[in-house]
Amino acid sequence: MSEAGMAALSIEDSQASTASSATTAEAKKAAKEAAKAAKEAAKAERAAQRGVKAAVMTQPDPEDPLRAQYGDYPLVQSQGQSGRSWTQVEALNKELSEQKVLVRARIHTTRGKGKSAFLVLRQRTATVQAILFADDTTVSKGMVKYATQVPKESIVDVEGVVKVPEKAIEGCSQKDVELQVTLIRVVSRAAVLPFELVDASRSEEEVKAAAERGEVLPTVGQDLRLDNRFLDLRTPANQAIFRVQSAVCQIFREALLSEGFQEIHTPKLIAGASEGGAAVFRLDYMGMPACLAQSPQLYKQMAICADLERVFEIGPVFRAEFSYTHRHLCEFMGLDLEMAIQEHYFEVLDVIEKLFGAIFDGLATKYAKELSVISSQYPFDIPVFKPLRLTYPDGIALLQAGGYPEVDPLGDLNTELERALGRIVKEKYGTDFFILHRYPSAVRPFYTMPCSDDPTYSNSYDVFIRGEEIISGAQRVHDADLLVERATACGIPLPDIQSYIDSFKLGAPPHGGAGVGLERVVMLYCGLNNIRKTSMFPRDPKRLTP
Repeated sequence: MSEAGMAALSIEDSQASTASSATTAEAKKAAKEAAKAAKEAAKAERAAQRGVKAAVMTQPDPEDPLRAQYGDYPLVQSQGQSGRSWTQVEALNKELSEQKVLVRARIHTTRGKGKSAFLVLRQRTATVQAILFADDTTVSKGMVKYATQVPKESIVDVEGVVKVPEKAIEGCSQKDVELQVTLIRVVSRAAVLPFELVDASRSEEEVKAAAERGEVLPTVGQDLRLDNRFLDLRTPANQAIFRVQSAVCQIFREALLSEGFQEIHTPKLIAGASEGGAAVFRLDYMGMPACLAQSPQLYKQMAICADLERVFEIGPVFRAEFSYTHRHLCEFMGLDLEMAIQEHYFEVLDVIEKLFGAIFDGLATKYAKELSVISSQYPFDIPVFKPLRLTYPDGIALLQAGGYPEVDPLGDLNTELERALGRIVKEKYGTDFFILHRYPSAVRPFYTMPCSDDPTYSNSYDVFIRGEEIISGAQRVHDADLLVERATACGIPLPDIQSYIDSFKLGAPPHGGAGVGLERVVMLYCGLNNIRKTSMFPRDPKRLTP
């Protein structure tokens, strides 16, 4: 054969080989894709089967002789009352040993092993271990299987006999008892969780200790928590935080009622700014401009002018501040008080010190359990309450001597300076609670009474816990002419507050008061690092839901 013929044959063979290779590659690719599709189909089928299996396990096997002891309840629609009595998990103790009890709680954790199942039931901050052992007399294999398949966070009714274990149950609040289950019924099943409550309840100390051992423990970030706040609030620490918050409100109310105060409720829709400045939420009110109240300030004072003498309010406060910090919110709960005084604003400070003495004492004694639960996730020391009053110039002198020589004696204190002053005061006076009074007039609202000896300063005060402000207050201007003068100097439109000014024209007693930020009080008392931990559903410049 000629060289040309050989070359032609070689080319044909090469082309055929290439075509064959391409065909083989395509075939392999197709086979691979088919195998992948088959694998995905099989996976989907298994998932579907699991779903069917799980659906079947919502009710017991009809052949199970103990089928009446487990299974999902029908939807509770107030069909009737059985007369049964439920026991609180936190009430389970040795005194109930060998008694049968019924509890309603959430499934916190589940662990199955052969013919046995170990559940941790959680009700608010209390947890107890519940055990099932298949013996075909009181508990069947089907019952154990059912119990282990109930999703975490589902609500269940569990009936069982209280037993005293040989060793304390570590990891549960009820360490001296456990439940030997005889009945388990699901009241409400939980869907797939966005995060595990165990992870959300973990302390930084646990995470650090695990890291030192070379382990990585999952944690839950703030945004994910707040996006699912209805789940996050179930953690023991959060349950305790909001019990403490409730306690602060209760003690605040009771302490002031005992001092002759009465509770009032003021409007939150108002015509003009109540604090001055631009930090207001403006809205249309029936075609008229309006805004959300920055405080009940003006109305508290009008109540004093109406001879109510001593008033307080617990209500929402709105601030349109673009402050995305650890201690600012756009909506928070204000604990406000106002009172007539005879001679001096120190009369108000006397009430404030007595009030916070009651709050500190009440929390440390009546709510020691809740504080312990909070501390288990967010460790802190109970703050020291030893009343101390310092003038603003005294505070400035302490800061200057403590390493802040450039601090402005007529300016306001920023967060860094407040914390620095708090540290200095703690070291020098041994207290976490102090009052700074006689602030410069330039940094206080228009209705603040100037000092008689030097109008550069004012009869005003702030209260601090752990070096952060929780209260701002003052003696108020009760003279109409001086009020007009101060409002004009501060740029407040007089028509917007005319009714407020008018209330001082018919005889107004000297008076003073304060506004307390509830979330800040709880945050600082418990040594927490962010106010969003003490706001049930926080509102800040970036968050309006849930």
